[in-house]
Amino acid sequence: MLKSLLAPVAALYKAGVTLRHRLFDWGILKSVKFDIPIICIGNITVGGTGKTPMAEMVIDYMSQFHRVALLSRGYGRRTKGYLEVRADSHYRDVGDEPLQIKRKFPDVVVVVCEKRVEGIRRLRGEHPEVDLIVMDDGFQHRYVEPKINIVMIDATRPVQHDRMLPVGTLRDLPEQLHRAHYFVVTKCPDRMAPIDRRILRKVLIQVAYQQVYFTRFESFMPQPLYADEAAEEPLAHGRSVIALSGIGNPRPFVRSLAERYRVVAEMTLDDHHVYRVRDMHALEALLAEHPDAVIVTTEKDAVKMTRREKIPAVVRRVLYYQPINISFIEDSATDFLQKLEEDVRGN
Repeated sequence: MLKSLLAPVAALYKAGVTLRHRLFDWGILKSVKFDIPIICIGNITVGGTGKTPMAEMVIDYMSQFHRVALLSRGYGRRTKGYLEVRADSHYRDVGDEPLQIKRKFPDVVVVVCEKRVEGIRRLRGEHPEVDLIVMDDGFQHRYVEPKINIVMIDATRPVQHDRMLPVGTLRDLPEQLHRAHYFVVTKCPDRMAPIDRRILRKVLIQVAYQQVYFTRFESFMPQPLYADEAAEEPLAHGRSVIALSGIGNPRPFVRSLAERYRVVAEMTLDDHHVYRVRDMHALEALLAEHPDAVIVTTEKDAVKMTRREKIPAVVRRVLYYQPINISFIEDSATDFLQKLEEDVRGN
């Protein structure tokens, strides 16, 4: 019933997105091409598809050969305009994901700017040493014409069966996938049948040069956010845990925890959630209800809780985060990254 009521809204949204693309295709709206290689990592759906882990993988590899910078919109920040991210920045000022990346790669220039063209121009002026830009989440943006488009696809939400917002999770048209150079399918099941991979390749590949890689998220042992106060490390298998997340699609995170631990409670919040005092009180209440449990959260959420004075001591002692990365199924990550580097250097 709700989807039927929302169908006209989805139709209007689709018409608006279609018109916008036509304006770019007709040259009424302009795409700017820069004389520096830009790798755009994006998607056409809302929710978590793994853009941040992919950006980290690309930055880590490309930093061997280039002076890399990351440009992000800084979604959810309370500031406007161009800002350079420092390791001690507040996530409310620069966004949670850019701050996470800056803390992992302190030598990499990380900037946020909602106007990508302006951000690239200023970045180049202030950091002339940079010779490669990784642009987070700009596939549907189109004001910047990147050299390489990497599009992340969620295997649990196939685009051929999805619908436009707000009925489904599509925020862009599947027809626009012809602009991608690489597809990285994430969250693939452990035993993904070859026929399922063939079907997805057929759906995604519209141009001969496009390549598809199949991946899953690999989770690592949870780490204490406050190591000097940690009650237990490493966490014993079967330990009672409270799953805390404020991400686009928390199901894989909770599922990965349940494979190793006993998930006794979940606290699921909106993507890019701003943590407040009431959230700390809610965590204290859950710990009182489950006194033998620890809290495990995501890396993205962990960067929002690094100000010790804002976190109650009872929470700090049992607060852990779970690192993840992207694991390639068929081809190796090295194969993907080497091809990417060849494209960066080539014409």
